[in-house]
Amino acid sequence: MTIALVSLSSQGARVVMALRARLAGSEVYLHKEVGEFPEAQRFERIADLTRDLFPRCRGIVFIAPTGLVVRAIAPCLKDKRTDPAVVVVDVGGRWAVSLLSGHEGGANELAMTVANLLAAEPVITTTTEAAKRIIVGVGCRRGTTAAAIIEAVRQALATAGVALEEVRLLASADIKRDEAGLLGASRELGIPLRLVSSEEIRSSSLDFERSDFVREKVDLPAVAEPAALLAGRRTRLLLAKQKYENVTVALAVESCTWSE
Repeated sequence: MTIALVSLSSQGARVVMALRARLAGSEVYLHKEVGEFPEAQRFERIADLTRDLFPRCRGIVFIAPTGLVVRAIAPCLKDKRTDPAVVVVDVGGRWAVSLLSGHEGGANELAMTVANLLAAEPVITTTTEAAKRIIVGVGCRRGTTAAAIIEAVRQALATAGVALEEVRLLASADIKRDEAGLLGASRELGIPLRLVSSEEIRSSSLDFERSDFVREKVDLPAVAEPAALLAGRRTRLLLAKQKYENVTVALAVESCTWSE
């Protein structure tokens, strides 16, 4: 089953095409009044398109207003175990909202994937995920194995007295988007990987340790500490950068004021 990318506007179409380039096997659906991108499939009414896509797609990414998407999917809803993952992105590519089938259907994972591809902010409200407060920032040398990264993460958590079950995200810089060991560690630990844009790290005024070595190697002031801090909201360092063989790890904690 495929992932459908849907937009009603020219602005949203540009976001769709950026996603299509990185999401293998995705299908593009644009409103008939969008004049660009002749290779896209066209639709007239989003409600009709949604009704057609629902039973045959494992995921639908709408670049559209949330209210419009809610109205389009409402008549199609059947069961959280069978409904497709639905993610909504604004036309500016700022937010990737896990709207439907977040946990069971994979919308949380899809929202994270979309956010990483667009350098957007993932919005995930599933209680079991959102209640977790720890973010693990990871930097590693190219080619580092998943096993080495997992061991470093476990050691850092043990040092801070934090359980793995408290971790909401692994975080790193976007230059690590194709790092096999980091992607493997995320899968094996069952923790989503959040990629922070290099530009956001470079321009950040947050208090973290700068490294001439890292700057020389990857043109960034640091990776583990800023990634941990920038991947969450209202964060502070819980554990400063720890150095292991080929891996650095830092821990940040989010201040979830309203639930404390």
